Amino acid sequence: MRRAKKNAKPQELTPAEKREREEHVVEPEDALPEVTLKELPDAIRKAAERAGWDELMPVQAKTLPYILAGRDMMVQSRTGSGKTGAFVMPILHRIEPKRNETQAMVLVPTRELAGQVYSECKMLAGDSGVRSVAVYGGVGYGPQIDAFKKGAHIVVGTPGRILDHLLRGTLKLDGLEILVFDEADRMLSMGFYPDMKEIKKYLPRRLSNAYMFSATFPPHVMALAGEFLTQPQMLSLSRDVVHVPQTEQAFYNVAPMEKDRALVRLIEVENPTSALIFCNTKQMVHYVSVVLKRFGYDADELSADLPQKKREKLLQRLKQARLKFLVATDLAARGLDIPALSHVIQYEPPEDPEAYIHRAGRTGRAGASGVNISLVSGEQLTQLRRIAARYEIDLLEKKPPSEADVQRIVSERLLVALEARLRNRDRVQVERMQRFAPLAEAIAEGDDHSIMSMLLDDYYQETLQSPQQAPEPVDYRPPSAKKSPEKRRPRHRPKGGGSGSSRGS
Repeated sequence: MRRAKKNAKPQELTPAEKREREEHVVEPEDALPEVTLKELPDAIRKAAERAGWDELMPVQAKTLPYILAGRDMMVQSRTGSGKTGAFVMPILHRIEPKRNETQAMVLVPTRELAGQVYSECKMLAGDSGVRSVAVYGGVGYGPQIDAFKKGAHIVVGTPGRILDHLLRGTLKLDGLEILVFDEADRMLSMGFYPDMKEIKKYLPRRLSNAYMFSATFPPHVMALAGEFLTQPQMLSLSRDVVHVPQTEQAFYNVAPMEKDRALVRLIEVENPTSALIFCNTKQMVHYVSVVLKRFGYDADELSADLPQKKREKLLQRLKQARLKFLVATDLAARGLDIPALSHVIQYEPPEDPEAYIHRAGRTGRAGASGVNISLVSGEQLTQLRRIAARYEIDLLEKKPPSEADVQRIVSERLLVALEARLRNRDRVQVERMQRFAPLAEAIAEGDDHSIMSMLLDDYYQETLQSPQQAPEPVDYRPPSAKKSPEKRRPRHRPKGGGSGSSRGS
């Protein structure tokens, strides 16, 4: 949204910009017209007034009608587009302040995002009486438990810590009506899928609506939608490429001598479920493959002179999610069809412009979306821009991740895995590990942290850099193939415990 105080006269889109925006919007067949702030209920208008907002952002104008109509939605929109307001404002409209129980829950991938969404909830709620709480690991349980006891209406948190509270019985979801997955693709890349499966067991039998917001919808994210949402419909506002539908086209401008390290940092930040990495020569394919293996990644190379039997076994490993990274030339990768491929990384742009389209087309298949990223330097950037101009591709330039970015993301991802492992230990295992508590304390207090760093690095490489568990394929059909969105699948109480049942299972 734009703030009224800073923008007394909001800048309107030109006719050309409006046409361009509409051309890149994908809506359900029974699409609803977008709304203006004046057309919304009082609770939403007052929330916008508290924040000093005078108009809706595109994602809000398009999304709000569907949420207010009670439809389960998958919304594809880039970070920073105003999507938080798109789900927080209708939540505020539906919250009953006099009911001292959790009525809405927002799952997010990081504690940083939990803080941001919580701040926006607090700002938009103002003095309306709606209470929110941010719930994440690395901090004490006390303040979070106190907020639950006071009747926090909106819980915003990471799946791991929320599951901790559910297991302890400090958080109850009996009155939950709205569930939101924010940045669902990042949540899966952080390794939260097992935790989310457990959270399903605590969801109430009657859950009114669930929404999923994500920058991309690759197959594993679509599968997650099928598990948690009921007959979801897709609304895409990411200005995607014309020739490669549902694929985000991005590039990083890096120094030539920094390309290999940039690739490693890119992999750590993006954390692809699987990726095809293109190079122009067999020599470069071998070099990149060796670099990835030396850094501990599950990688292999595909060359044109590889025997057919070995080639088939290699491709079968990739298709069965038993290989994360395959490095190849255009010739070796010609004709590959790998539906679950989440990323294509072009280590160097192709000499033939048409090869760019062929490469990018290896991801974003079968109606799903994917990510195509190019690493360019010097003249390669000019070459890439020529290709983009020729095929009318909307390129998104991204800032190369720094070592600090990688350290922060990797540390949080590792902490998620360690907390999950600790949570699954039985009493005997917890008792047994106490014998090492004095040693752990001594190592932590020492000046040399090499031993601790080595253990953490070994655990990270052995567990998080191998192919990970992802949502199982579900019978997900495009909205056009479904019946009326009002018709919901029956919900059944799961066997084996849990205070509620899963939706759409």
